Amino acid sequence: MATILAWLLCALAIGGIGANLHSALGVARLARRRQAPGAAVAVSLLKPLHGAVPGLAEKLAGFLDQEWEAPIQMVCGLQREDDPARQVLAGLRRSHPLLRHSRLRGDDEKREMRELVEIVDPKSHGANAKIANLINMLPAARHDLIVLSDDDMAVPREYLAGLGGALAEPGVGAATCFYRGRGATGGWSQFAAAATSYHFLPSVVLSQTLGFAHPCMGSTIALRSETLEAIGGFARFADVLADDYEIGRAVRGLGLKVVLPPMLLVHDFPEASLRALWRHELRWSVTLRAVDPLGNAGMVFTYPLPFALALLPLMPRLGAVLVCATLAARLLLKRAVDGWAGASTCPFWMLPFRDILSLALYLRAFVARSVDWRGQQLVMAGKGRVMAQAESPSR
Repeated sequence: MATILAWLLCALAIGGIGANLHSALGVARLARRRQAPGAAVAVSLLKPLHGAVPGLAEKLAGFLDQEWEAPIQMVCGLQREDDPARQVLAGLRRSHPLLRHSRLRGDDEKREMRELVEIVDPKSHGANAKIANLINMLPAARHDLIVLSDDDMAVPREYLAGLGGALAEPGVGAATCFYRGRGATGGWSQFAAAATSYHFLPSVVLSQTLGFAHPCMGSTIALRSETLEAIGGFARFADVLADDYEIGRAVRGLGLKVVLPPMLLVHDFPEASLRALWRHELRWSVTLRAVDPLGNAGMVFTYPLPFALALLPLMPRLGAVLVCATLAARLLLKRAVDGWAGASTCPFWMLPFRDILSLALYLRAFVARSVDWRGQQLVMAGKGRVMAQAESPSR
């Protein structure tokens, strides 16, 4: 039995080393690619907000400060009158040059170029609060090109140009974006961000390279209004946990492609404790297992180091060789990701501890029956659907 276990651990470690090296090569290739910009057309940005995440004002300003010679309408949705994000929006109106110029001087041309709309509506349409927010916001969107993104994303100035170029390709129905992690508050947030940069991002690149997965992520979903209407609007996803993934699947169901331009966004992590990190990442792990079982199974090869370490007491010499090989592969992958990002998410010494915690979360997700979404407990209802815990049937 011990021999079988040893060879299983060996196979998982070797497979993980290969996956890491393949991912590093894929990341390096993406970093060299360039997306032809698309023609600038009027766009409505949908930003569902919930609280004042760290650096929210700067992030929102980044969506307005684009190399985009066409009107940009930003629709920000909130579900509470007392949401702290409202103060951030008020400050952005006062400080952003184009928004301030439009408001104070009444310049129609400037108002058309950059516009900020605030929607406060508590109406609920299902268990997924983010989708409820989007449903409430959508009537305010004035333009055919719609781009929705999470409130913790930071984007480069060529963001809209890259999305426009991707959507201009034949047969494309939607575009989504790769993203890396960044610790917003140091310490645990940096530790949390490392999982996105050095586990999640490489796995997405690898699955794209091998054709195993078709991601559509909350970092960005850009599509035209007629495409959104054709898939049933946001209401179709009101009780879905992985709304972004299901939107992408619905677009592909129309016979259209969901593409990822070679552009890297930044996702800030505010986690201040191990408990907060665990809750957040467990939801991610459960979501992936629910919507993409095959992709979730493949994720086991992104954690080769714990398997190599577990092999040490069973086969010391081979285990030591695989530990060294794994560390070398992880270092190469880290350098490839950092080269694309132009920054390091965390020091290399953190990665072994991060790998062990990630494997623990991966295994825990197989038995989880509920997840936390910003303080709301959602109960898994099968086939990727959820319901608020208050609505769950009594036992």
